[in-house]
Amino acid sequence: MLNKKTVDDINVKGKRVLVRCDFNVPLDNGKITDDTRIVASLPTIKKLIADGGRLILCSHLGRPKGNPVPEMSLAPVAVRLSELLGQEVVFAADDEVVGENAKKAAAALEDGQVMLLENTRYRAEETKNGEALSKELASLCDVYVNDAFGTAHRAHCSNVGVTEYVDTCVVGYLMKKEIDFLGNAIENPERPFVAILGGSKISGKLDVIDRLLDKVDTLLIGGAMTYTFVKAKGGKIGSSLCEDDYIDYALKMLKKAEDNGVKMLLPVDDVIADAFDNNANKKTADAGETPDGWIALDIGPKTAALYAEAVANAKTVVWNGPMGAFEMSNFADGTRAVAQALADTDAVTIIGGGDSAAAVNQMGFADKMSHISTGGGASLEFLEGKELPGVAAADDK
Repeated sequence: MLNKKTVDDINVKGKRVLVRCDFNVPLDNGKITDDTRIVASLPTIKKLIADGGRLILCSHLGRPKGNPVPEMSLAPVAVRLSELLGQEVVFAADDEVVGENAKKAAAALEDGQVMLLENTRYRAEETKNGEALSKELASLCDVYVNDAFGTAHRAHCSNVGVTEYVDTCVVGYLMKKEIDFLGNAIENPERPFVAILGGSKISGKLDVIDRLLDKVDTLLIGGAMTYTFVKAKGGKIGSSLCEDDYIDYALKMLKKAEDNGVKMLLPVDDVIADAFDNNANKKTADAGETPDGWIALDIGPKTAALYAEAVANAKTVVWNGPMGAFEMSNFADGTRAVAQALADTDAVTIIGGGDSAAAVNQMGFADKMSHISTGGGASLEFLEGKELPGVAAADDK
């Protein structure tokens, strides 16, 4: 089990603290349309303010590809943070991130004050983990705190490189929560342990499926990745998405489940349509019976009931990936049914970021889940058992 030093293990009074946050928020004409990620960072920031730290916050936003792109400036985040904290957050508007404004503002900070640097990806070195930017970031601070799980699977300057030049590197509360929930679920779950995997492609989940079959009691498969398994078993899938290159892999996984005594459940019925369109004609068909010219776009009602039953009997549930084309309201029932089942169970429920997190939030079930991961890609790599560079870089207890 990973045991990292956290903000509770250090004394920051009078020290300059660089905090890597995840402020990668959606913007529309300079207006923040969803401040969930900013709100999620507040417990760590408030703790460091209360302890008398001098805070220098940093984050990326979007993909400016190493250039200053005004539409991707973090200036609106500084405004929103000031409102949420009830105190001014000074914005250092330097296209080079660590420029004259940043150095001046950092030097002038007093205990409990906060500043925010410009988008770290304005610098091309950020994503290449270049030495120059790592050293510049480190030069601003005495202590480093990483609270951005969403980028933990990437080795960048602001979450890995900087740690080589700062003596004290710890994780924030968000990061700690991710490590505890995801790490525990995989290494020491309360059983029965059920995993639900959906989404469109089996190729993106190869290692996850393989690893989970060594860990879980039951694995439920949904989403378009299902139809590669169905075709592998000789079923008819019409025009449904299928990755023919992975048919042998699908068969291998079905065999592995059997050998390991894992219940691997595939849909028993599907909602099929005559076009990939919310207003297409639709009907329910038995799994493996999708006629030519039709496409399966959601799990059917019998499958939804079967999956809900598996969840009801679980003690730990991890869910990554929707059950169908949930972005179209007529094909969202399967995903909603699974979300409802997770909301109704007493089990520890962990949503692995990305589309499943979006679905749970949109459908109003977020407050019923034990943990919703803030990082889609990072949570997948965690479930695969990979070491995340951003986590590994923090000091061990």
